[in-house]
Amino acid sequence: MSDFVILTDSSADLGADMAREIDVQVVPLGFVLNDRTYRNYPDNREMDPHVFYDRLRKGEVATTNAVNVAQYTEALEPLLQAGKDVLILAFSSGLSTTYNSSRLAVEELSAKYPERKLYTVDTLCASLGQGLLVWYAAKARERGGTIEEVRDWIEERKLNLCHQFTVDDLLFLKRGGRISAATALVGSMLQIKPVLHVDDEGHLINIGKARGRQASLKALVNRMEETAIDSGSLTVFISHGDCLEDAQEVERMVRERFGVQEVYINYVGPVIGAHSGPGTVALFYIGTER
Repeated sequence: MSDFVILTDSSADLGADMAREIDVQVVPLGFVLNDRTYRNYPDNREMDPHVFYDRLRKGEVATTNAVNVAQYTEALEPLLQAGKDVLILAFSSGLSTTYNSSRLAVEELSAKYPERKLYTVDTLCASLGQGLLVWYAAKARERGGTIEEVRDWIEERKLNLCHQFTVDDLLFLKRGGRISAATALVGSMLQIKPVLHVDDEGHLINIGKARGRQASLKALVNRMEETAIDSGSLTVFISHGDCLEDAQEVERMVRERFGVQEVYINYVGPVIGAHSGPGTVALFYIGTER
């Protein structure tokens, strides 16, 4: 195995067991509820995701904090001092300043440790889309890929990492400026559920709509049928905003329709969940295009 560290941030929504299994390190982003700041660690040590979503359902408003330069420096410097090279796979620059913080930290520390290899990649991904890209990077490293080979593989394929998702409560998209108040009102009355994705610039984009919850979940899988590459052999990641049964329904459809064998399900963490809300379901896989 190549001896370098893969480091990502908690927007990747990898659980502690998965992060440990694929041997990646995770820098926590922050979120704020009721004027108290929490860190979003993979093991959820500061707040259980179910508690987080319950508080959103009760009307509390969450805000989020990106990883700053100092946090990256604090995470990276001990690794560099220990003689490790590091590849950072960062949260989409279209949604957060986290990547830019990683870039500034890399510039500073590369000058301080010129003998070390230190790279950062703007994944242009979010949630388990970012997590799936990290998973692929870890598998490439496991096969013996060098840090440059893994970095280049990720750069070449990141725009094939498809993100399809839907939300249950339009309030959160309205609050984030993704839809108008009128659209949210009418959509809620008519049970219209948007279908969205993350585009090539790493932004959230509305690509369709469905009437009713079941139809919106099916729309995610229909989109996969249009874009997935060799779907039967794909690894699929699914994230959810405290609605495990809906995520499992998407898993069932994916397994039945495509014969997919490997599926990983985890929560949409507080960093993304603050903006998408309870009831979000997202489907991630490698496809022909986003």
